[in-house]
Amino acid sequence: MYIKDIMIRDVTTVKADDTVEKCANLLMTKHLSGLPVVDDKGKVIGIVTEGDLIRRAARIKEPPVLEVLGGIFYPETPKKFMEYLQKTMGNLTSDVMTESVITVSPDKEIEDAATLLVKNKIKRLPVVDENKNLMGIVSRKDIMNYLFDKE
Repeated sequence: MYIKDIMIRDVTTVKADDTVEKCANLLMTKHLSGLPVVDDKGKVIGIVTEGDLIRRAARIKEPPVLEVLGGIFYPETPKKFMEYLQKTMGNLTSDVMTESVITVSPDKEIEDAATLLVKNKIKRLPVVDENKNLMGIVSRKDIMNYLFDKE
């Protein structure tokens, strides 16, 4: 059986300029664990998950800094430091989303999706066409329902 046979086609999505609060509200009210982020043409450009939002609120220690002769230096590059600040303080979806999204084709077998979920320790896979346009989503629960269908 193929992913297109079990994927959810009516996917709740967000845009990069939506607020973090909108994402949190959608995740909670619709009982979801993640939302694909799409552009105006429906192309997947990221994903925002419960983990992304929880990380934003978590009290994680500050990135390491060194103070030498009155100057502050970051062992990481200044760019990485700014990315860290943006992720932890951002107000828009684009600030907190994961940009490198693992996706799957609708014509892959369900076992392929299961392998991707386990290997990458993720809970959902956006299903996209060859142009990265969102067609659906498949989650661990969808695969469990297929594997252990009690007809």
